Amino acid sequence: MNLRKIVGIVSLVVVTGGTIYGYMLYKDIFSANTAFNKEEVAVFIPTGADFEQVKTLVKPYVEDMDRFISTAEKKEYPNNVKAGKFIFTNGMNSNDLIIALRQPRTVDIAFNNQETLQRAVGRIAQQIEPDSLQLLEAFTDKAFLEENGFNEDNVLSIFIPNTYEFFWNTTATKVRDKLMKEYRRFWTPERLAKAEAQGLTPLQVSALAAIVHKETVKNDERPRVAGVYLNRLKKGMKLEADPTVIYAIKKQSGDFDQVIKRVFFKDLVIDSPYNMYKYEGLPPGPIAMPDITAIDAVLNPEQHNYIYFCASVTNFGYHEFAVTPAQHEVNRQKYVVWVEKMGIKR
Repeated sequence: MNLRKIVGIVSLVVVTGGTIYGYMLYKDIFSANTAFNKEEVAVFIPTGADFEQVKTLVKPYVEDMDRFISTAEKKEYPNNVKAGKFIFTNGMNSNDLIIALRQPRTVDIAFNNQETLQRAVGRIAQQIEPDSLQLLEAFTDKAFLEENGFNEDNVLSIFIPNTYEFFWNTTATKVRDKLMKEYRRFWTPERLAKAEAQGLTPLQVSALAAIVHKETVKNDERPRVAGVYLNRLKKGMKLEADPTVIYAIKKQSGDFDQVIKRVFFKDLVIDSPYNMYKYEGLPPGPIAMPDITAIDAVLNPEQHNYIYFCASVTNFGYHEFAVTPAQHEVNRQKYVVWVEKMGIKR
């Protein structure tokens, strides 16, 4: 065999080998490598995770782990693992998967209707990496509270119900600081001026708004209810708000899961600073997380002379309002008869 043939054969072998290698490399890196039917799935990589943990976490979604690992090593991913939430799309190849693992996604955090700080942080902890204990410690840190003029009774005021964007692995202190920043942003000069016009601080507004929030779910009625309570405060009357008694019962028992639909006279003597039948002024802090409509209702109350109100038995969900005790007693008796008829015991 002459030299030319030998060179030709060797060249053919090299080219063929190169083609096969190139095909295998292409297959490893660029052919689809997902093992799920959904359009996309979320993968959560915890803070401090290494490549071994990543492999365990992505394995349920990857068809060929050898191809994934090979690509990851070629792209030097094992030494550059990032924490966070990542999105895999159906049909991604190994290269796409590694790219996706380098691009943390944000999550939208939402919370509302929480009655205590513990429940508020518990709700947030369901949506991001820090646990409820870490969040609770952040929000009750003494230095933070003193610096910002809060205490453990009123710190729930910081939580303005809305949707907030965070990276999944945002630390507890950064979550707290962002909510604090949003709280300051919420209290615009206009809202501060309206609070001052009512003779209230922002914290007092939150405390009263929480009562308004609990009294009625009807947004269009909240300014009227707020007006009643502001009228009482201006007259030096006790608020005498049933929701504060319910909160006091729950707080004293430690059971916030109980459902209390009816307040009895015997409940009105419970000795708690949250019982506004027993104590004057406002409670030490919000009895729930008031939403923005309740806060704005306190800042923009309906101007009227009503002092009393009672649940309506003809326009359910709303209330009957009264100026005098006699008018209120008529409305109250209607409600008592209806409650007895419905068999509501507690």
